[in-house]
Amino acid sequence: MIGPALAPIFVFLWSTGFISAKLGLPFAEPLAFLCTRYALVIILMLVATRIFRAPWPDSRRGVLHIAIAGVLIQATYLGGVFMAIHQGLPAGLTALIVGLQPIVTALVAGWMLREKVTSAQWAGLALGFVGVALVILHSHAPGLSNPWPLSALWPALAALIGITLGTVYQKRFCPAFDLRTGAVIQFSASLLLTLPIAAASGNLHIEWSGQFTFALLWAVLMLSVTAISVLNILIRRGTAVHVTSLFYLTPPTTALLAWWLFDESLQALALLGMVLAVFGVWLSRR
Repeated sequence: MIGPALAPIFVFLWSTGFISAKLGLPFAEPLAFLCTRYALVIILMLVATRIFRAPWPDSRRGVLHIAIAGVLIQATYLGGVFMAIHQGLPAGLTALIVGLQPIVTALVAGWMLREKVTSAQWAGLALGFVGVALVILHSHAPGLSNPWPLSALWPALAALIGITLGTVYQKRFCPAFDLRTGAVIQFSASLLLTLPIAAASGNLHIEWSGQFTFALLWAVLMLSVTAISVLNILIRRGTAVHVTSLFYLTPPTTALLAWWLFDESLQALALLGMVLAVFGVWLSRR
């Protein structure tokens, strides 16, 4: 009974990522925010693992595969997005670059997973990206006309590669694992990669406040624990194209939430983009 609800639950929760970013980043450096987030998830899931005696992978190779997938999906993707915006890349352009993920995943999945992508699915993926672009460009001012450093593109591209390869890698090498112990492995690997980079760049400052605490707890409980767990279940059950096409629905949902919570503008073309994105996802998931 829960199965059909997993996709909308994931879309909604993943779309709320802007809440933690919008509320938390003014009080913390991006990598410091992520390191704290990873550490809290590790502690929380270690407690759950101990209480419920969750099983660990039965081989070192299994641990390694789970860790690699976690580094790609967590550290590379989240770190890339946060650093791109921190370095001056407009959020709209960052979202557009990362929004290419379902199309790139379809290309990679055909090669690594031997998944057949039909012409209707390709049409849905293309239509979904057009819809996402309309939503991003016409829901609120993305600042694309302002000057931004070319070097800020690299973290965004790294994020795109990370979430794409991470999804395909996990689908191929470790599609099924315990969500509690798997989270400990994935976030520990992400912390081991992110913390030295943050320390070397001096990006460890955090200004603790009620707003930041709320943003951090939301990121830990709703995103890193719940949303990532649902994503892992979706990867286990569906094809890579089916799973990644859901990411097309997050910008429209985020735009609606921003309009409702923060009174951000929502133009007619953005509404058209939402319709196109939904129809594109429907085509790609038929």
